[in-house]
Amino acid sequence: MIKNILVPTDFSKQAENALKVAAQIAKKNNAKIYLCHILELPIHLADLMSSGVSAPAPEAIFFMKQAHKKFEEVTSKDYLKNIEVIETVSFEDVTHGIINSSTKNDADIIIMGSHGSTGFEELFIGSNAEKIVRTSKKPVLVIKEYCDIFNINDFVYATNFDNEDKGCLLAAHEFSKSIEAKLHLVWINTANSFKTTYETEEKMNKMISNLPIDNYTLNIYNDVTVEKGILNFAESINAGMIGISTHGRKGISHFINGSLGEDVVNHAKRPVLTFKI
Repeated sequence: MIKNILVPTDFSKQAENALKVAAQIAKKNNAKIYLCHILELPIHLADLMSSGVSAPAPEAIFFMKQAHKKFEEVTSKDYLKNIEVIETVSFEDVTHGIINSSTKNDADIIIMGSHGSTGFEELFIGSNAEKIVRTSKKPVLVIKEYCDIFNINDFVYATNFDNEDKGCLLAAHEFSKSIEAKLHLVWINTANSFKTTYETEEKMNKMISNLPIDNYTLNIYNDVTVEKGILNFAESINAGMIGISTHGRKGISHFINGSLGEDVVNHAKRPVLTFKI
């Protein structure tokens, strides 16, 4: 059950798309939204604020008032009606501010916006967002464009069917149930980590037989890379959402080049939900 949702915002259109999705989930679960803004102050002011002084400098007060005004504009939107939205401001750098805020507020999930396949370009986008996907212990849902999360019928979850991914797979199943979507579990077969259909199906069935899940399909998809396989399989069944677990730098363990989670988030057109193993 999702009770606390953290939504980082730079007050951009992309951040608002994420907030709208968070609002849908909050209404369904009677959850709180913690709307987090990273206030990037000049270094001397940031040091002053982090020192815990009782009277912030006048310049810091000005920046805080400007942020609060934007918060008031955002929280007055109709789609947030009857939802408890809690304003939070951090004076840390973006990555640490979001991660620490998610821990402090006991967030069950982080929902954040991004641009399309050209990469991350806003305050929370780019290397900062990739670091959040890579380092967050909480699930991270990245939204490219506004969507009706409860109108998603098919949710692709890429897995290697290893025991280490069992907890993330179960979490993906719970999320798919919460939005009433069918879960499509997929193994991506590549030349670098080729397995026969017999080997893969045996591994799939061995793991799934011990898990309390339903409303799912098992799939094997061949492609040149795991990332392309995930994206192409999702496209082939017109899935509304993609899920993946990540170790951080490596992604699911049979992918050896770079961070799979970051790459999928960066290039997918669909919402992507990542889980930390």
